[in-house]
Amino acid sequence: MNIIQNIRKFHEDLTAFRQDLHAHPELGLEEYRTAGLVAQKLRSFGIEVHEGVGKTGVVGVLRAGSGHRKIGLRADMDALPMQEENDLPYKSTIAHKMHACGHDGHTTMLLGAAQYLAQTRKFNGTVHFIFQPGEEGAGGAQAMLQDDLFTRFPCDAIFGMHNSPELEIGEFRINHGPIMAGGAFFDIAITGLGAHASRPETGIDPIVVGAQVVLALQTILSRNITAFESASLSVTRVESSSSAYNVIPHHVVLGGTVRCFSNDIMEFIKKRVTEISQGIASSHGAEAKVDFKVIFVPTVNNKEKSDFFSETAKILLGEKNVKTNAKKLMGSEDFGFMLEHIEGAYGMIGNGKGFSPHHPNYNFNDEAIPYGAALYAKLVENFLT
Repeated sequence: MNIIQNIRKFHEDLTAFRQDLHAHPELGLEEYRTAGLVAQKLRSFGIEVHEGVGKTGVVGVLRAGSGHRKIGLRADMDALPMQEENDLPYKSTIAHKMHACGHDGHTTMLLGAAQYLAQTRKFNGTVHFIFQPGEEGAGGAQAMLQDDLFTRFPCDAIFGMHNSPELEIGEFRINHGPIMAGGAFFDIAITGLGAHASRPETGIDPIVVGAQVVLALQTILSRNITAFESASLSVTRVESSSSAYNVIPHHVVLGGTVRCFSNDIMEFIKKRVTEISQGIASSHGAEAKVDFKVIFVPTVNNKEKSDFFSETAKILLGEKNVKTNAKKLMGSEDFGFMLEHIEGAYGMIGNGKGFSPHHPNYNFNDEAIPYGAALYAKLVENFLT
């Protein structure tokens, strides 16, 4: 019996667990119920459990044999602040919270691997099952790292995966180098001088300043960064201190996001956003204060470890179901912070055709659970030989 068939023996229980998580979503660094259930499951498998790592993170430790090598497997646990629009028997029971990215499925796949490995123990070394909180911009990876994650639970390699509606069930995709972009959020607070809209000459209009800033920021990508680098900059939010039609406001705040695949490019964009905003504001007699926060670093796969991921997947599923030409994604993933410390790889698992993550009708496909759990388990068995 192969690993997938073995895990299918408890697929029904894993599906019920996943759907329970879906019905009870929790936001980043608030995953107390989820973490408690994960810890309970791990203990029931006979796995050593450490709770409260990075506030609400959980790490399970499983040893077999006398080997000294150690491998880390990571899954994220948090939901999104969204209202679910699915009509499912297990739809979210909490208003404005939803598992719209499949972290309920990721958590369940890793638990499936833990259950199988605890039963079979066909490896020689140590596995660290890392259940991470707060992936969706709440800084969960950094919280675990600041809690000495890899000092307390050292790893020779670490692996993770994310579901993809672009792939069929049973398919995987991975590449070398950058696979997910680094991401930053920025706020530009522009202060002018309020006035009556009928007498604009008596004030300093921060809306006019803001409009020029929005247009000028687009030149960072088109005129300052080589076309061989992938990057995006979008202003996504404009807020004024006035809601009246006949008032020129005193303040305007612009907000947006930046995505790119290089820390150096991110630092350059940050510098130019600040220079452009403050320069344009100053030329109008206004003031601009820039708050630029890097939320995610690029997720960069180690070549050796990504080859190991793809070759292991081919052994499990056959070469035709493993694609090694994964396109880089402009979305971000804070697993990148872990890969800055430990060599590893991050791949994509097929979720079947359907709504994309972060859509109010998204739903993780439970048919993917045995495949993801089996690949995690096979990575362990092949790495800890």
